[in-house]
Amino acid sequence: MDKWFDIFLYIALVLLIATYIFVVIRRKKREKQAEINDQKQFMDRKKMMEIIRSRYQGEQRLIDYSEYTMNFKEYIVNLSIAIAILFFIGYLFYENIILAAILSLLGFIYPRIKVKELIKKRKEELTFQFKEAISSLSASLAAGRSTENSFREVAHDLRLLYPDPNTYIIQEFDLINRRIENGDTIERALEDFAHRSDIEDIINFANVFITCKRTGGDLVEVIRRTADIISDKIEIQQDITVMVAQKKFEARLLSVTPIGMILLMKYIATDYMEPLFQFKTGGTLMMTISFTLIVIAFWLSQKIMDIKV
Repeated sequence: MDKWFDIFLYIALVLLIATYIFVVIRRKKREKQAEINDQKQFMDRKKMMEIIRSRYQGEQRLIDYSEYTMNFKEYIVNLSIAIAILFFIGYLFYENIILAAILSLLGFIYPRIKVKELIKKRKEELTFQFKEAISSLSASLAAGRSTENSFREVAHDLRLLYPDPNTYIIQEFDLINRRIENGDTIERALEDFAHRSDIEDIINFANVFITCKRTGGDLVEVIRRTADIISDKIEIQQDITVMVAQKKFEARLLSVTPIGMILLMKYIATDYMEPLFQFKTGGTLMMTISFTLIVIAFWLSQKIMDIKV
């Protein structure tokens, strides 16, 4: 009897393992199929966006806010400034033209850093402008205007706030209105804008707006609440930026202070600093370590104060 019971347990265990493997394989297949479907939908949407962009490309160059390409003049100016500063710092630390020239080669990295700063600055400007736009849109919808008329009214209000016609948000809302006039849908135009902006708040707003339009929800109330939430979030981010602005300046000042101290000591205590510029005393190694620590401290200070909401 015990023998048959053991056989039954073995069979049950084998069946359980086989069932588990079968379930896992089916789940993996479903996940893989879902991933393929999502990728296909993404590619289809990307192709659709390219068709939309090509339709309006001749009329106006569409801005991809996640990318920025320096022109030749900007690149040369930023590269020259970086190389000159690094060469000065290198000569100050090593008193050797060859080592200073080698250090100045790091200046070729600076244009990439500058591009990231310009992208971030442009996104911050667009985010602040978008807050004003959705506030106007919410008020216009609450006044009883249709969605199309509300978007036109927003473009008019933005021109009162920003006299410059090249303001990012004015260009985007003008483009949305032109697409609507040419028979395109608001959802598609707004989705394209959100996709190009690469800004979380705008993407979330576009998703909420599109979902509400498709499901027939209370558009006025949803847009009002969404606008309030996004506006509060942006205001908090701006308050944080203002509060840490002084600390960022202090961090940069502290990063420059050691360089100033070396320059001062170099000219008021030349004999004391002389061993630090010699290979045989290990001074070059110490100066390299010091320079590396200054760079790391500056990088950490900027990262710590880069607070996101």
